[in-house]
Parts: sequence; C-alpha cells; structure tokens
Amino acid sequence: MAELPPPPEGIVVTHFIVSDDVERSRRFYTEVLGGRVVFSGAPTVVALSNSWIVINLGGGPTDDKPTVLLETPPDPDRVSSFLNIRVKDIKAVYADWSARGAQFLTPPKQHQYEIRCYIRDPDGHLIEVGQTTDPDGDWLPAQWS
Repeated sequence: MAELPPPPEGIVVTHFIVSDDVERSRRFYTEVLGGRVVFSGAPTVVALSNSWIVINLGGGPTDDKPTVLLETPPDPDRVSSFLNIRVKDIKAVYADWSARGAQFLTPPKQHQYEIRCYIRDPDGHLIEVGQTTDPDGDWLPAQWS
C-alpha cells in the first residue's frame, strides 16, 4: 500500500473525491474496495493499493481556484473523468466486491484486450475495474508505438 508521506523525489498520484458524506465514502473505499485509512477527518485519506483516495466535502471557490466549485456529480451518467482500477483476476474481484456491497453497472464484459466493468461510489463517481487479457501482456494502442 501507498505510505504517507510522499517520496522526496518524483510524484505520487492521488484521486480527489468530492463527497456529500465523507464517512459513508470512507466506508465504501475501505470496507468494499479494501483500502486503509491513513488520515481521518475532512479530508479523509484512504490508501488504496499503490495510490491514495482523498475524500472531502465540496465547496466554493478558494484563492487558488477562484472560479471552481467542487461538487458531487450532478448527473452520474455524464462523466468527464473516472478512477480506473486494474486487477489480476476480475472475476474474483467482482465476486468479492459484490459480496461486500458494490453495485456494478453490468457483470464484467470481454473487450478486445481487456475484461472490464464499472461501479459507482456512494456519491455517483464512476470507477472502472479491468483486467488486461492480451496474451503477451504487453498490449499498447497502435498510436503509442
């Protein structure tokens, strides 16, 4: 798991989640997805595998983002960004997380180089869960060559 504080060099990627109920979201990211709380309160920070989820209430503009309003998704079916979690065994993760209360939009579906499915957190944030199925394990889109 990721550890606080971040390394002295390089970067650490965190995903910031705006929540209407920080405690409810903390339970989802820890009890359903298996994360570990590293800081409680507002914000709450959850270590999830090799990254962190920062959960905090929304709010109005601040001096460093003077025109930005943070809020939960007003329409969960219109998404501009989502968390993408890659797993080794999607069938096992699907069964485990479903048993813990995750509500998937569909069961895992096979696509060209992956099996994937989606869930929403309690505030409606979309999360992709996927497993690479490239037999060589090195699939890259053609434009990335």
